[in-house]
Amino acid sequence: MRNIFVLDAPSNLGLRPPAPGTVPGCYKLAGALREQRIVQRIGAFEGGVVVPPRYDRGAWEEGDGVFHAPEIARYTRTLADRVERHVRAGDFPLVLGGDCSIQLGASLALRRIGRYGLVSVDGSADFRHAGNSGRIGAAGGEELAIATGRGQDDLTGLEGLRPYLRDEDVRILGIRDDDEDRAELAELKIPVATVGEIREQGAADLAGGVVRSLESPALDGFWVHLDADVLDPSVMPAVDSPDDGGLLPGELGPLLRTLVRSPRCVGLNVTIYDPDLDPDGTAGALLTDLVVAAFAEV
Repeated sequence: MRNIFVLDAPSNLGLRPPAPGTVPGCYKLAGALREQRIVQRIGAFEGGVVVPPRYDRGAWEEGDGVFHAPEIARYTRTLADRVERHVRAGDFPLVLGGDCSIQLGASLALRRIGRYGLVSVDGSADFRHAGNSGRIGAAGGEELAIATGRGQDDLTGLEGLRPYLRDEDVRILGIRDDDEDRAELAELKIPVATVGEIREQGAADLAGGVVRSLESPALDGFWVHLDADVLDPSVMPAVDSPDDGGLLPGELGPLLRTLVRSPRCVGLNVTIYDPDLDPDGTAGALLTDLVVAAFAEV
């Protein structure tokens, strides 16, 4: 394996507040996984922290577009600088979020370098955009749409590199069987495997097929985005939008391992787990165990 560098990206700028006067607690994800000794257990190197701007939606109202857009744009560029440096050096960055908008930092970084794919392991497609929704605002539910060029210019067109990802280079794994975005994604020919389809085919076999599909000479590699809400809330209740029907640990484990062990995989980010919703730390320990096991030597 390449040298793994653990990098904290504790941004919560892409989520709505869980209650008036509060902020999303997913910015504590990195700290919680570090308390589980994730760096030492993986045998990783220290990558430091990319400090996010302050969470403050100010006078934002529905209809104003994506809140925190200038801050997210700035943070995306800063995070991209760090990710780009590691990928160019041949390292494997493991980025601990944060909400899903941090994935934009990786996508921008890789777009600067060449043409890369994305495997999104997520309970939802995060494909909300003006063409399919009237409730645009939270980038954490829109980052895949933004990364593929759908959205406001100040987020989709950074550095003149729109889109950061091509539709045909994206794979979506783990959405619920009744996800409302399935029809649009099928029309766009973006490959999707729902929880039911993963169970039918087998997690490791399906992930192996995904890896092979991304081994095209046209691609320089791929990134993996892991959202904790891909897990069923019976084992991962500590997320902002827990939906029944998710993957179980015995399914996510071999899927994730197959993806990140591929020599074509250039990095992984972990998002959405909220320690504020996990008072005894059980869910955080599980998430850490799954990530550590993905990197374990066979």
